[in-house]
Amino acid sequence: MNHQPSLSIFFPCYNDKGTIAMLVVKAKDTAEKLTDSYEVIVIDDGSTDGSREALRELQEKTAYLRLIFHEKNQGYGAVLQDGFKAANKELVFYTDGDGQYDVKELPLLWEKMHDDVDVVNGYKLKRHDPWHRVLIGKLYQRVMNFAFQLPIRDPDCDFRLIRRSVFDKIALTRSTGTVIIEMVKKIQLAGFRFTEVGVHHYERTYGKSQFFSFRRVAGTLWQLIFLWLELMLGWGKKFDKHSQSRDT
Repeated sequence: MNHQPSLSIFFPCYNDKGTIAMLVVKAKDTAEKLTDSYEVIVIDDGSTDGSREALRELQEKTAYLRLIFHEKNQGYGAVLQDGFKAANKELVFYTDGDGQYDVKELPLLWEKMHDDVDVVNGYKLKRHDPWHRVLIGKLYQRVMNFAFQLPIRDPDCDFRLIRRSVFDKIALTRSTGTVIIEMVKKIQLAGFRFTEVGVHHYERTYGKSQFFSFRRVAGTLWQLIFLWLELMLGWGKKFDKHSQSRDT
């Protein structure tokens, strides 16, 4: 990069009391080494484990933290939409609030954000999850990359640095986890440029995944079918009412 861009960092949070405060502090420490202009945002999606109280307490001690609270759980896609809308800086970085990625590896992405790059996407060097999640994750990657012809190897890696201007050209509509495929494919179709870098993935130390249940997996597959029809065949908005159900 020819100049020092400003940086927004945001974290989706849902029942991440045990990890979110640490991530916010790490984000601040990392950001101030990269740029003089930064902000940290947390979007809490209706947590019930005390995450909100912990975040409010932390905010009282800091000037850089912004909080957005959803009164009810609205889904991962809704959180990402709010995060990108709230971000005010030139570059936007986000990762999940569960602590399975290390925010201190953000400089790896920062170094790859050259003038000819719009998105730096992480990919897991090794996934540290129970064996069934690793297996499902590998299958998901292969199916999504084949079906949607994605420009990245690991769409399931939510460790991304994106130019804020990208979202002047694309609009996200999905409120569920399918928003990731929607986002990556729409960015690709809009002509923006990707690069990738390997990052470490760690075992979950607090809470549990909200995704891996039969109902959620089945619902996601159903929504992905309609997303494929829209983005790959151009069937358009008539399927939106089927594809935008909430993650509740």
